[in-house]
Amino acid sequence: MIALAAIAALAASYAVITAALRSPLARRLAAAPQDDRWNERATPLVGGLGIVAGLAAGSLLAVGIGELEPSSELWGVLAGCGLLFLAGFADDLFALPAWAKLGAQVGAAAIALSSGLTVELVASDWIAVPLGALWLVGMTNAFNLLDNMDGLAATLAAIAAGYFALDAVTVHPNDTVLVLALSLALACVGFLRFNLRLRGGAAAFMGDSGSQVLGFAVACFGLLTSYKVAGSTAATLLLPILILAVPILDTTLVTVVRLLEGRPIHQGGRDHASHRLVYHGLSERRSLVLLALVAAGLGGTSFAYSVLNNTLITLFGVLVTFALLVQFASFLSDVDRDRPVGTSFLALHRRRFVEVVVDFALITAAFLAAYLLSVEDRGTINQRFIFTTALPILLAARYLAFIPFGLYRGVWRYAGARDAGAVAAAVVASEFVAFGVLAAMRDLGDFPKSVFVIDALICLVLVGASRFWERAAARGLSSFRGVRRRTLIVGAGRGGRSLLRELRETPGEQVVGFVDDDPRLRRRRLQGVPVLGGTDDIARVLERTEPDVVLVTIPNAERERLDTVVAACNEADVPCKFVRREVDLDPRVVLGSATE
Repeated sequence: MIALAAIAALAASYAVITAALRSPLARRLAAAPQDDRWNERATPLVGGLGIVAGLAAGSLLAVGIGELEPSSELWGVLAGCGLLFLAGFADDLFALPAWAKLGAQVGAAAIALSSGLTVELVASDWIAVPLGALWLVGMTNAFNLLDNMDGLAATLAAIAAGYFALDAVTVHPNDTVLVLALSLALACVGFLRFNLRLRGGAAAFMGDSGSQVLGFAVACFGLLTSYKVAGSTAATLLLPILILAVPILDTTLVTVVRLLEGRPIHQGGRDHASHRLVYHGLSERRSLVLLALVAAGLGGTSFAYSVLNNTLITLFGVLVTFALLVQFASFLSDVDRDRPVGTSFLALHRRRFVEVVVDFALITAAFLAAYLLSVEDRGTINQRFIFTTALPILLAARYLAFIPFGLYRGVWRYAGARDAGAVAAAVVASEFVAFGVLAAMRDLGDFPKSVFVIDALICLVLVGASRFWERAAARGLSSFRGVRRRTLIVGAGRGGRSLLRELRETPGEQVVGFVDDDPRLRRRRLQGVPVLGGTDDIARVLERTEPDVVLVTIPNAERERLDTVVAACNEADVPCKFVRREVDLDPRVVLGSATE
């Protein structure tokens, strides 16, 4: 009988969209061709009518025939979807300002949360309620942004709803989720008949009235299933996130790119994952199929983790999944960069993949070491349970901190103090976040708080060593390459320090010291290199350091000082060269008359 209610959702969606397309509303509510979509003609925005009609028809029929017991949570989800439909419909008609759309989304989240939806794996309501609201509003906007290519948002929503329905039948039995998810999935199928046609363009778009409802509904499913379970296993935490990983990835990518470019996040544009796949050479249909396969694969793995309920298998699988998603995001973000023809994706991103995998091993090893150092034997049952619960939270916090702090962007052979600071900040910030989330979820009991302090220290050492070993190895190897050219730099100003960094990155070079007349620099070290004296001491410095060459970075200094340096170099039979760095903005100086 529940299947009958779901079929009613399909029929209602199809019937309502068909009627709307034949009504005057189709002409009044039409989307003109836009830069962020490839539609070449005005397309009616009536798909949202069918999606909401299907969702409501399937749910209400299940209640009417006695297959679903009405509950405050059911009415809360439907009421929130109704509010977002009305706000989206008004936006499709009149183009509401961003603050009005956000206000409607917050209002819908408030309705759902007040009806009984919550993040029960978090013990404190002060954290659970804002976290639930953030999840609902975030996923609503994720699908709103995702509606940028024919069939994409509805296909991914149908896949997600299908997995939530499967979970509601097996792992987390819940009739409300089963009915709502099946109704939403088949309502999307009814809409796709008009939006994803084999020939010709779309006959209907869903508009904001449909995309916001899709995002809000699937977010509610997450709160009604695993996030409503008080026992917080790794699989429980990850199920909704992996099912909705593609919308989350797309929203994150678009948000970061637009913030970096100084553009409003809500502004449309062809910078989504789907667009970038087209720029890489795929057709629109193939891009849709690829993203659908990725979503289906991620949903399948998340469901398997819930069925198996094995922490080690879950963590290993999520590691591989996260590493691949990082590479996929990197691949998409590099869409505008030139690369040699025939260069494979793996060849370009192998290094980042390895870094993600190595970090998993180091983070896990650091936390395990900190735990074993803080408990007796293997710890109590509660301590072991808290450890297995905390580890996936810590891994997530680490990765979410490592990405914005740039730990997957640097060329670590040339790492410096700023990079060391980024490593320290990322480790400390993620430790605080992980501890805060875990403490909010449950009482730690006899689990030692010192584990987190020790873990931060060990992780800082391990992750820092993994980043800086290349720089140390490069310098260490250079010392075994035989005779190196010993260089003395005259001038410890900006030009001299810049030259020092350049020479350090050049194989076979060794800077033995600086010469500078600033008395404040005497007997000090700049970037590890000593200031050995002033130009008046040049003869003594040459005798002491025995350089192979002297490089002068102050060519505009007083002639008397420069003559002293040159004379001392001639006396010691050491080559003396002047380093002059100039920027000439006139291309004719470089290219001659070719540009005239």
